[in-house]
Amino acid sequence: MRPDHSRLWLLTGQRSVGKTTFCGALASHARLVGWSVGGLLTPAIFTGADKTGILVESLVTGETRPLASLDQIAAFDLQVGKWYFDRSVIEWGNQVIQNSVPCDLLIIDEFGPMEFLRHKGWWDSVDIFDSHEYLAALVVVRPELQEIACEMLNVSEVISLDAAHNSDQSMQLFVERAGL
Repeated sequence: MRPDHSRLWLLTGQRSVGKTTFCGALASHARLVGWSVGGLLTPAIFTGADKTGILVESLVTGETRPLASLDQIAAFDLQVGKWYFDRSVIEWGNQVIQNSVPCDLLIIDEFGPMEFLRHKGWWDSVDIFDSHEYLAALVVVRPELQEIACEMLNVSEVISLDAAHNSDQSMQLFVERAGL
C-alpha cells in the first residue's frame, strides 16, 4: 500500500553511525519492490582511517564524482569549515536532484551547514520538497541541525540512528510507514 500523499523524513545521527549506508540499503530495498529511486548519496573517501574526501553518487545512474576534499586544490575552491567543495560538482548534483523527480523515493544525503546556513549546496532541492513529486523523501541531517531542518522543511517524521539503535529496526519503521 502506498501513502495518499508525499512525506518528508529526516534521517539523523552522529558521524560514522551509518547514515549513508542506511540510505544505500533503503534505495536497494525500494528498487527491489519496484519503486523508482532518485537523489544523491555522499559516501566518504578514506585514506587509512582518516576521512579525506567526499564523493557524490547519483542514485539514478550510479555515476560518482569527487565533491569535497580536505585539501584545497584547483577545482575545490568553496570552503565550508575544514572542507573544500567543487562548485561544478555541486551544480551537477543539483541537476541530478532536479532530474530525479517525479519518483517514488527521493534521498538526499546530506543537508548540512552549507544548505541550512548559506543556502548553497543542495539547497535548490527545497523547491522539490514543496512540489511533492515523490511518495517519500529522506533527507540526512546531523543532530545539531535537526531543529533548524524541522523549522525550514515540512518534516513528517525523524529517524535517529545511533550505536544503540538497530538500523534494521529503523529500516523496518521507514518501510512500513512509507508504504514500501
